[in-house]
Amino acid sequence: MRATVFILAGSAAAYTDIDHKPFMRKNIDPIVYPGQYVSHMHTFYGSDAVTKDLPTTADLQKGCPSGENPNDMSVYWVPTLYYVNGDKYTEIYPYTFKTYYEEIDHAEIPFPTNFRAVAGNASAKSQSDIDEKVSAITWWCDGSGPEDRNSRPRAAFPRSTCSGHIQVILKFPDCVDPNKITDYTYASLHGGRCPPNMKRLPLLRFSVRYDARKIVPQGWKGVPPFKLACGEIGDGYCFHGDFINGWFEDAGKTLLQAKGRNFMQIDGAHGKGKVPFGSTGCKTRDRDPNHGTDDYLKSLEMMAGHRN
Repeated sequence: MRATVFILAGSAAAYTDIDHKPFMRKNIDPIVYPGQYVSHMHTFYGSDAVTKDLPTTADLQKGCPSGENPNDMSVYWVPTLYYVNGDKYTEIYPYTFKTYYEEIDHAEIPFPTNFRAVAGNASAKSQSDIDEKVSAITWWCDGSGPEDRNSRPRAAFPRSTCSGHIQVILKFPDCVDPNKITDYTYASLHGGRCPPNMKRLPLLRFSVRYDARKIVPQGWKGVPPFKLACGEIGDGYCFHGDFINGWFEDAGKTLLQAKGRNFMQIDGAHGKGKVPFGSTGCKTRDRDPNHGTDDYLKSLEMMAGHRN
């Protein structure tokens, strides 16, 4: 068990977290472009039962998990990050990808079956396209810095070499209409409460750390040679995330029992909430390996063909 206490706004807040490993990079987005291979590149975590087609919760629960909690068969994805050197694009692998389920004290219902959501703005090109107070999108150097967020746009990449990792966070909507689960919003947009027709969910937050120093040992000063698959060199504005609920029903209900407990490990019928990676005996893989691409330049060609 963990003894971690997570502090928000000066007071303890009920939460749990799950560490995930990436299992696939591919030019698909089953929420935005279902059935097509025309998306920019994404890196996928969670249940590997995801292809170009929009999966149901039941579909995801038939897959293998890349996370440490076998009770969470949700799938999560974000735009792939690259180091750019001339015309060569090298993926910067995540050091950690964690999903935090926070503010459980305020949650009224578990995530509905087949619930899906998108957070962030994949078309963002400047800080003015970001509402940090809502989605929390911010890039910075973890550990001992350097801290430069007050001297640059906060959703852009750090302008000096990080002593540790580059980190980014993203919050998801936490209100949903149970009778029309495609309608969702942020409580923070409504004075901290959900609209009358909606119920409060646990607040999902992505936290990603990238090992940029490993791939750029010489470091950088000024605009860094990094590019998200959705954006331009040096700009982190378009960072976004997608989520499709795959929690088993019993564990989803247990998640709400974390109220008032600070951190709580979410166990369930499918195992303990913290198990070693690879210990489930179920190996993640690309379920559609002969279609789409994991090559950045090829993905650009397929996107261009779609637009034409």
